[in-house]
Amino acid sequence: MIRGLIFDINGTLTDILTNEEQNDLYRVVSHFLIYQGIEISPEELKRLYFDINKRQRADSQEEHPEFDAVVLFEEIIEKNATDYTKKLSNKKLKLLPEITAELFRAASLFQLQLYPNVKKTLQTLQKKYKLAAVSDGQAVWAKAELNAVGLADFFNPLLVSSDYGYRKPDHRLFKKALKKMNMKPEEVIFIGNDLYRDIYGANEMGIKSVFFKSNQGDHTYAAAKPDYTITRFADLETAIKSLAAEAKKKARK
Repeated sequence: MIRGLIFDINGTLTDILTNEEQNDLYRVVSHFLIYQGIEISPEELKRLYFDINKRQRADSQEEHPEFDAVVLFEEIIEKNATDYTKKLSNKKLKLLPEITAELFRAASLFQLQLYPNVKKTLQTLQKKYKLAAVSDGQAVWAKAELNAVGLADFFNPLLVSSDYGYRKPDHRLFKKALKKMNMKPEEVIFIGNDLYRDIYGANEMGIKSVFFKSNQGDHTYAAAKPDYTITRFADLETAIKSLAAEAKKKARK
């Protein structure tokens, strides 16, 4: 019997567009840091961002490593702090890496919106199923973005890869979600837009899956076998009903 649904976020619920290559992004963050007593050129900031990001992943022992944006900016701030920076209030200094990470994301963001019928569909599904989310990304960004699109209170639990240091398809993220939901793999369905990270990851855990073929994600991973494929979020209710009926029939045998 299906009791719960686990969702990916970006590319499945939210149609989001960011660009971390654009030079204006680093100009904005560089200018912000001036007010914290830190003078670092946009070009140097861009180099440091990608270098530290790459090093964090390389230093990880994980097969699918995730970086930590707050720790990244904490390193940049600490290494470039001046006497002026060090005289800032302890409260501000403590929050500065997180605030800088939020500013970075805001300056990189070009689009953040729900796919059509997402909220309406979730409102219907939550009446019957427990909803959870497992997302690759940064917790400091994901929670605020869910709030911005009106989905802050839909998911319990909400797991974001930056909190753990590894990304999907690592089976531990799926296991943690199941444990927090107090459910078995055969009692949930995973809904995602990436055949490798979402669908293959769910397959490996014995979790049924719905592949939302949106405008984002890997659509080519041949080893992934979704149990149902949709091209419109509005069709998710039909997919869930079909898979739930199959699970119920199987349980009776």
